[in-house]
Amino acid sequence: MKANKQVRLSYTAKAKEIVSQMSLEEKVYLMSGRVSMEEMLEDFKERHYNWRPYPAGGNERLGVPELKFVDGPRGVVSGNSTCFPVAMARGAAFDPELEERIGHAIGKEVRAQGGNFFGGVCINLPYNPGWGRSQEVYGEESFHLGVMGSSLVKGVQEENVIACVKHFAFNSMEWARFKVSVIADKRTEREVFLPHFKDCVDAGAGSVMSAYNLYHGVHCGHHDYLLNQVLKDEWDFDGFVISDFAWGIKDTVDAANGGMDVEMCHTKFFGGKLVEAVRNGQVSEEKIDESAIRIVRTLLAFTGADKDTYGKDLIASKEHIALALEAAEKSMTLMKNDHHVLPFSKTETKRIAVIGGLGSKGNIGDHGSSRVFPPYIVTPVEGIKRLLPNAEVVFDSGEDLEQAKQLAKSVDAVVFVAGYDHDDEGESVTNEDADLKAGGDRKNSLGLHTKDVELIKAVGPVNPNSAAVLIGGNMIMIEEWKQSVSSILMAYYPGMEGGTAIAKTLFGDVNPGGKLPFVVPASESHLPQVDWDAAEIKYDYYHGYAKLEKEGIEPSLPYGFGLSYTSFAMSHASFQAVDDHIIAACEVENTGDVTGDEVVQLYVGFGNSGLDRPVKVLRGFKRITLKPGQKKKVEIACPVEKIKWFNPAANRWELEKMAYEVYIGTSSAEKDLIKGSIILH
Repeated sequence: MKANKQVRLSYTAKAKEIVSQMSLEEKVYLMSGRVSMEEMLEDFKERHYNWRPYPAGGNERLGVPELKFVDGPRGVVSGNSTCFPVAMARGAAFDPELEERIGHAIGKEVRAQGGNFFGGVCINLPYNPGWGRSQEVYGEESFHLGVMGSSLVKGVQEENVIACVKHFAFNSMEWARFKVSVIADKRTEREVFLPHFKDCVDAGAGSVMSAYNLYHGVHCGHHDYLLNQVLKDEWDFDGFVISDFAWGIKDTVDAANGGMDVEMCHTKFFGGKLVEAVRNGQVSEEKIDESAIRIVRTLLAFTGADKDTYGKDLIASKEHIALALEAAEKSMTLMKNDHHVLPFSKTETKRIAVIGGLGSKGNIGDHGSSRVFPPYIVTPVEGIKRLLPNAEVVFDSGEDLEQAKQLAKSVDAVVFVAGYDHDDEGESVTNEDADLKAGGDRKNSLGLHTKDVELIKAVGPVNPNSAAVLIGGNMIMIEEWKQSVSSILMAYYPGMEGGTAIAKTLFGDVNPGGKLPFVVPASESHLPQVDWDAAEIKYDYYHGYAKLEKEGIEPSLPYGFGLSYTSFAMSHASFQAVDDHIIAACEVENTGDVTGDEVVQLYVGFGNSGLDRPVKVLRGFKRITLKPGQKKKVEIACPVEKIKWFNPAANRWELEKMAYEVYIGTSSAEKDLIKGSIILH
């Protein structure tokens, strides 16, 4: 039995009975984290953050288990666990079934580490790709975020681990995250920034974490509109809300009345202060009862549904590491491949140069709360050496350009490895006591470091048998140097087996099938501009590919783009409306010489709208594998609900009765799509 929503609600009567036997102090205790800042700092010094699950609440007398928090999302932060590629890489795989399997593996490792709660379903929308923490999310598109996040929720909770969706809401800045107040109009809020959260709630998520930032001047940790009115009342969320750690709430009364159920990870504003607020009438005991029932019901449901045991042998098991490798392989995104330079020949390539400091670095993402500590990391150099044990693999940092040029001239193939690491982007973490300083937003540039640009421009043309492998958590500008190298492979932060996946892709053991989960513009000025130190910022309706399309600007590479070592043809497209769904279908054929994956994408357009709406938006996708010459019919359905607009005057979702453009193809670019039309009445 699994603790889905129906099962959880069946525990309501039992939860009420238990809560009725509790004193006020016991009920408030359920709402309180139990790890002090001193203990967290001790973890940093002795091992690492969240080395062990962090407890909250519980009641031994009445049989209520503790909440045992484990962070994510690229794997289990506690202990030494499997490190999967970051969520942005898994977003590039466009494979919900794979993401659900990753959820199962993470859920098992949470349990094996002693936890019952996974705080790693991160689905905030990056308004600008410079957001340092955007590596933790799946991409720039709300629909895609909702599908992938829901898949992770389902997989984790199938192992009877509570999945926590974060950070609710409008959290997409690091440097200013504790002070910035985000402003958005109601349509922007409902159509762009909240739908993916609702998708995960509808998928059954048992918990939601609030955000550090403010929304319209109110801290998200005690935001009555977001937490009570939207999440709990309108969306019928049956789980509980936890605060972002340590600084997530600022006031006892405002937080409790505003919808906060659990203060994490220590008790600063709840505990005795909350008991006092109830006794002096500032917070009703009914409000405490509601939170207590939500907490007890959820914990009992997940505990009561569980009959399995999870041994330590599951942690970083061969099966899970193989899954991490599969995810890395499926995420590899080929952005350029002039003259079919890739894949390099395994038999003809006797001497290979790997140039660039990141080539020998175990680079798995930021050093904030999402950092995983795997038992090992395969670097790009190690991956190539293991794949080609009889070839000579020469590493050069690229610091001396003349030396790098001479090396490039002397080898059969050149691999540049360039991009970022935890110092360049990630959760903004500074703590002098723990000797910790890392991350933040990319506020100066969305391009490569100057030294990397100079390296590729100077050395790239020396040997046409060349590839640039990009490491990073979101879009990296390529205009300045893309003509200097023959091929470009986006590897993101590919996890503990990343070097293996990179090598297998460069040399053809893996045919890249990843797709860009973001648009690559020709100029940073084409993206929404952000003051990363702002005290207040307005988020507009358009961002990413939707903004460029609306403004008629051609990107460097479109959303959903990715090349392959084979070729695909699409034909026999059809479009229809059936049972409140838009259904698009086509036949896909592998017209090349090797097996490959294609991601078929469905877009819906609003050219006939009388409103300000996007040119088109992603509303479905399906990844398929085809052998040479194989054909397959692909059908993708989009609920009509997903193309409605939010009418702020009427405060409801409405369907425009008109002809909608419907597209099916392989990227958001018009040249990659077959267009049709359907009329909805």
